[in-house]
Amino acid sequence: MKRMVAVRDLPLFKGLTMNAVDIMTPEPLTVRADDTLYKAVQLMIGHRVSGLPVVDPDGRVIGMLTEGDLLERAEIGTEIAPNWLLAFLAPGRLARNFVQSHGRRVGEVMTDHPVCITETTSLEDVVMLMQRKRIKRLPVVRDEALVGIVSRADFLRALAPLLDPQETAALGDAEIREKVISSLDEKAWAPIGIKVTVVDGRVDLDGIISDERTRDAIIVVAENVAGVKSVKDHLVWIEPNSGLTVGISGGSPL
Repeated sequence: MKRMVAVRDLPLFKGLTMNAVDIMTPEPLTVRADDTLYKAVQLMIGHRVSGLPVVDPDGRVIGMLTEGDLLERAEIGTEIAPNWLLAFLAPGRLARNFVQSHGRRVGEVMTDHPVCITETTSLEDVVMLMQRKRIKRLPVVRDEALVGIVSRADFLRALAPLLDPQETAALGDAEIREKVISSLDEKAWAPIGIKVTVVDGRVDLDGIISDERTRDAIIVVAENVAGVKSVKDHLVWIEPNSGLTVGISGGSPL
């Protein structure tokens, strides 16, 4: 299995939208439908992957074998116990359950008709698919042939360097203050009139909020500005109905 390209070479660092091709793992491990489950499980354990695309002789994706497909197994006593009502109303479903828990070949157990994406699928659409379909990985195809796979781990690898403050050029105090204020102005939920003071990269926030939940959000806005060393809030919450005033000083160093 090949590793992906260096994260600094990705389009995100050039201000462009990222697509599946930018984070996918190219040429992923695969299995065939007639492979044994023993072989597939050994591959998954040996390479520390939780799912494998199943391809035909032409390299087209015909299924996915995942950890979820192997949870209900007779060998470890986790198969679904049949009941008389299901046997009467849906014998075919019972038969399928039996194959799922006793099958010995990949094609007998795999999830067929898997959801696939292309290299140009945006990461936003990839995330939406994963959440809507409740799946952890998506095969990437080109002209129906498998060229890669995008998993949650690929997102983590792309995200990790973006969270490293050392990878971003720090701004000066005046620039930090301007950036925090402009960022708050862009947020529909942000209250008006938040005072921002910056000294040696340390941000102090003063002002009035009418919803306590905005406190953490305002702090996060400041924390995301390059060069910020710590954030301290002196925001005062005024409860809209009672007029009760509550001041909670918070924040922490980065």
